[in-house]
Amino acid sequence: MIKLFVLAFLLVFHLDANVLQKANIYKEQNISGWMMSEKLDGIRAFWDGKNLRSRQNKIINAPSWFREKLPPFALDGELWSKRGDFENIQSIVMDEVPHARWDEIKYMIFEVPHAEGDFNTRLNRAKKYKDELKLHHIEVIEQKICAGPIELDVYLQSVLAKGGEGVMIKDGSKSYFEGRSDSILKVKASQDMEAEVIGYKNASGKFTGMMGSLHVKLENGVQFYIGSGFSDAQRKNPPPLGSVVTFKYFGFTKYGKPKFASFIRVRKD
Repeated sequence: MIKLFVLAFLLVFHLDANVLQKANIYKEQNISGWMMSEKLDGIRAFWDGKNLRSRQNKIINAPSWFREKLPPFALDGELWSKRGDFENIQSIVMDEVPHARWDEIKYMIFEVPHAEGDFNTRLNRAKKYKDELKLHHIEVIEQKICAGPIELDVYLQSVLAKGGEGVMIKDGSKSYFEGRSDSILKVKASQDMEAEVIGYKNASGKFTGMMGSLHVKLENGVQFYIGSGFSDAQRKNPPPLGSVVTFKYFGFTKYGKPKFASFIRVRKD
């Protein structure tokens, strides 16, 4: 009886800790036989059996009809509507009061945390649950077998041509794992990352009197400036100190600073 109680406690704690899988960047590793799928640009959401939680473990205020038929087991996925719709998705999903337009959102599942078996076996558990309850606001993201780098590139180009963001590739033979791993990789034309806003640099020339660039800090402590990608309105009212911004970049300098960093958006999740 005590062992069962301890096991239940550990499971609940494990889910509340919300240690999500994190992808590394594809650098021509051997990915033959791996699974590949489109990388969706939405709000990542972890279902712990009771609540939807963001990457930062904040409770996402989904309406009761969206949550009430989600399974008693954990899910990991993306709250998403369509390609190129991130700002709209974020405004709906991150609202403190359940937004009226939640019917535009689907929960796109790409993992079933702590389930037994390989990747396909875990996903099949979610598919079976969805089909048995005939749920329309849940989808399991389609996975394709990748024969190698040529097929990966063809698939990536097809995703980009449709306005997609990139591709995720995963070693489907692995049991469930937590944290960052080379067993899951992201493939994009450019990479993106988050940084905290810690200051500003004033502009000159045509932007005099506005923000010229953001002084930001990465999670590892590296500091640098982002000076491109902003609209005039964003330069007049830049992201506040302490906010987290997403930027795109193309590799790193020898000092660990992102090359050609360009602002994308402020993140609220």
